[in-house]
Amino acid sequence: MIYHCDIKKEGDVYIAQFPDMPNVATCGFTHEEALAMAKDALDGCLEVDISCGNAVPPPAYEGGYPVPVANHIVLSLQLRELRGGQSQTDIARKLGLSYQAYQRLENPRKANPTVKTLEKIAHVYGRELSISLQGHRQGDYHPALRRVIGK
Repeated sequence: MIYHCDIKKEGDVYIAQFPDMPNVATCGFTHEEALAMAKDALDGCLEVDISCGNAVPPPAYEGGYPVPVANHIVLSLQLRELRGGQSQTDIARKLGLSYQAYQRLENPRKANPTVKTLEKIAHVYGRELSISLQGHRQGDYHPALRRVIGK
């Protein structure tokens, strides 16, 4: 999942904002620093919104600079989407987990599922689990963002 941010210079700083996430804005003294800060601000805001049960708008804006969302946050969003109108209690029961254990899976600040748990979840939802470790081409991300996300 990738959101895009715009960066503009205002005085001595560069301001980064996400059109899809109007509550996320940050700045840096350089363009590169603003982009790196944008990644932290986006992930932090998404973690809080998800943890509080707030709706998260899907990425739609495609201008500016691409900023990938951390995988643990993407997983939490996917679980919420898959659950749909079912309660966490119902899904926990189907998985053989306590309500609290399932609740942690949907909270990006607390989730740390094992592959076996992800396999169970995939089975309950009639999905196939696919995990891959992929390389990125050098040009996929801005150099400052590659340093932040370790690419």
